[in-house]
Amino acid sequence: MINPKQLITENLKQILLELSDQDITPEISILENSRFGDFTTNIALLAFKRIPTDRNGVYVRNIPVRAGSAKEMAETIKSLYEDVGDENIKKVEVAGPGFINFYLSDKYLSDNLSLIDSGKDNYGHSNVLENVRTIVEFGDPNPFKQIHIGHLRNFCIGESFSRLLGAQGADVIRVNYQGDVGMHVAKSLWAILQNQKPIRQPADKDQNLTAEDLANAYAYGATEYEKHEETKKKIERLNKLIYEEDKEIRDLWEKGRKISLDNFEKLYRRINIHYDKYYLESLAAKRGREIVLNNVENGIFERDEGAIIYRGEKEGLHTRVFLTSEDYATYEAKDLALAVMKDEDLHYDESIILTGNEQAEYFQVMLAALKKITPELADKTRHLTFGHVRLKDGKMSSRTGDVITAEWLLGEAVRKIKENFKEVDEETSERIGIGAVKYSMLKFGINSDIHFNFDESISLEGNSGPYIQYTYVRTQSVLTKIKNQPASPQASLGGKLEVEESGHSEAEPKNLMRSFANAQDDGVKLKAEENELLRFLSYYPYYVEKAATEFAPNVICNYLFDLSQKFNLFYQKHKIIGSENEDFRLSLTKATGQVIKNGLDLLGIETVERM
Repeated sequence: MINPKQLITENLKQILLELSDQDITPEISILENSRFGDFTTNIALLAFKRIPTDRNGVYVRNIPVRAGSAKEMAETIKSLYEDVGDENIKKVEVAGPGFINFYLSDKYLSDNLSLIDSGKDNYGHSNVLENVRTIVEFGDPNPFKQIHIGHLRNFCIGESFSRLLGAQGADVIRVNYQGDVGMHVAKSLWAILQNQKPIRQPADKDQNLTAEDLANAYAYGATEYEKHEETKKKIERLNKLIYEEDKEIRDLWEKGRKISLDNFEKLYRRINIHYDKYYLESLAAKRGREIVLNNVENGIFERDEGAIIYRGEKEGLHTRVFLTSEDYATYEAKDLALAVMKDEDLHYDESIILTGNEQAEYFQVMLAALKKITPELADKTRHLTFGHVRLKDGKMSSRTGDVITAEWLLGEAVRKIKENFKEVDEETSERIGIGAVKYSMLKFGINSDIHFNFDESISLEGNSGPYIQYTYVRTQSVLTKIKNQPASPQASLGGKLEVEESGHSEAEPKNLMRSFANAQDDGVKLKAEENELLRFLSYYPYYVEKAATEFAPNVICNYLFDLSQKFNLFYQKHKIIGSENEDFRLSLTKATGQVIKNGLDLLGIETVERM
């Protein structure tokens, strides 16, 4: 099925080329009120500024037409568009100072409804990013530490990014970069070796450590590191042994790492995400050191009091250490190596890295250094950041042990779902609870901070995951009642469709629709709620593309919320089964359920069958 926005865009670009030999890409957006059209563009306003005219306002290029104002330019473009004969567009109008509005044809609406009604899980997908190999690096939790709710937002956004890009045809590779070396590891292992609480058992090769033990050990080690100078020196020596792969510590290090990574995989399965490729910081360290040392003589890096630095002030940034005075590669050097390693392994066209917004300045310096070393890799790398997640008690800290873990948040959400939906089974409670958390993480713009609220996240009212899931359940409940009855929009809509504009004043014109293709001659009048729902379903591909190109899963959340509201209003005001328009209304119901399912899937959220 053709995405009308893409078709309108291509037709307008061709028209502008014929007029002026200029390649101008139009901006197409959805009109809020479908009575004035479905799509609108300001292309005439842009073209009038860029296309030359003579003093009399007469257009001087290929087509001699009057264009003394943006509105006249819009009239010219409108006329030329009508000559194209786009069967997906019923009408083109000029509005205001030069906007051009497009009305979708009845044939398009009918064909689109039939397509959704056929049960297409890929409805809304396109091939605009076909053959683009894209790495999405997200999550990146550190072994030996707990996964907190900030990581959880990272997981949710990264997985949704991956699905959205995949829905546009991109070849998406999900990558996870895990910090298995560094001071956090040394602090955890030091605490284990002390046989100190909160570690449950003595530290020996056969002890049965858990991921919780490791996290508790890290919190204890981090506290002691700050309190005692002698402890600090011991942990730093241990850190050196880890980097040197000392045999005395290696077994415990590898065991602890495996316990952590295995525990991470359990969480990934629970929240329905997966990775295609894993990278370890320990493997990037040696490569990063080599890269830095190889770029000292050429002046990219410079020595400073035993360390090797990148002096970012020359570019309006700040200076960062890439190699310590102890000859260790820092995070910066390891990230240089990671970019090279990913390209060698995966040969990507674009690499997207998702982190918290506190790392924005760090990545500016790292990418500036990468651009001088390997410009093509820097140009292919895009760093995106997201805001903090907080509960009412403020930001989390894994260093002090009071971290709000992802597991706790998910468990608490599922527990509250069980309390509020007592007839729902265990599996359904899990899906609703996890869906509620994910939706709460995705419904805001990624740069905004989130103050997580349990009551809002599990509510059946308002913009929440359970509300969207409940609307889906409602659609399936209706369809279950007529399971064996076929639904056919063409058979029921009749010849001439007239939309009843309920809620509008008598002075306002009615939106008259021509007949659907192959319809009967005895037309049926559409209610305003039916018309709004029918048209809004056709906008879904536009919002999927917008969410993917703008890296904005919240666009899908907002669309699904609006769609759910429109369906529930239609459901409340109009009888479906047993109505004179039963088949058509069943088609609207089935299509709504399909689009909700598709949209939730792009968010990484599962549907449920009952609530």
